[in-house]
Amino acid sequence: MKEFFIEGRTLPEAYHKALKALGDFGDIVDCPDYGQLQKECAMTVRVSEPVAEPRISKLLICGPKELRQYELEILDGILDFIIGKADHLWEYTYHQRYAPQLGFVISELKREPFSRRAVMSIRDFAVDSTNTHPACLQSIQYFIRDGKLDCCVLFRSNDLPEAFFMNAFALIKLQEKVAGEIGVPVGSYSHRSNSMHAYEKNFGLIEGYVHKIDTEPEEDLCYDYDGFFKDLMAEYDPEIAEMAAKKRKQYGV
Repeated sequence: MKEFFIEGRTLPEAYHKALKALGDFGDIVDCPDYGQLQKECAMTVRVSEPVAEPRISKLLICGPKELRQYELEILDGILDFIIGKADHLWEYTYHQRYAPQLGFVISELKREPFSRRAVMSIRDFAVDSTNTHPACLQSIQYFIRDGKLDCCVLFRSNDLPEAFFMNAFALIKLQEKVAGEIGVPVGSYSHRSNSMHAYEKNFGLIEGYVHKIDTEPEEDLCYDYDGFFKDLMAEYDPEIAEMAAKKRKQYGV
């Protein structure tokens, strides 16, 4: 399997470089579980200034509502109550997996800022070994280096055009939260996927993205988060809250 290391100052810059690397150089291999081909490589994406502007890529497959809902799912677990209900659509959420471990991570880094033990394990073997949709995210680890909180995440598998940006954006927001609890600035964000891929159904999509990256100025492919996209996202908070309330009623919670 090909291996790529991608580095960018901002999240959109790193994301665009990752799209280009996978689109131009990824191997086309079978994906029997989903009945199609995939373009794949192993990839580490490092963002040196993850909270720097611009923070939003225009090559994001979702809109502000979906990104805001995902952020709230990761940070606040707004849909954790669905786990195990009715048709067992959800066997887990990332928030449900990491939340019981968050206090340890914060206390450990306060105890010893140079600790290498501030790890949250996301994989649950008992569930994921029998689940048709096992957790892609495997672990989150934090380090305090040079007085800043660095974050390293590991994915066993990550869909680059459909999932990576949402995953990274929300996990950086979690990194901000942890840094605030400890009282240090945000450092770098490193996102490792052992299988970074795009499915055959999205080959055209990723080709279109790469064409834009090759032909348009970087600044035309990004939005600022503060003062613009953040406000767009916040406008959907009442709608998202109403959706969650309806689901609670549906599941009798």
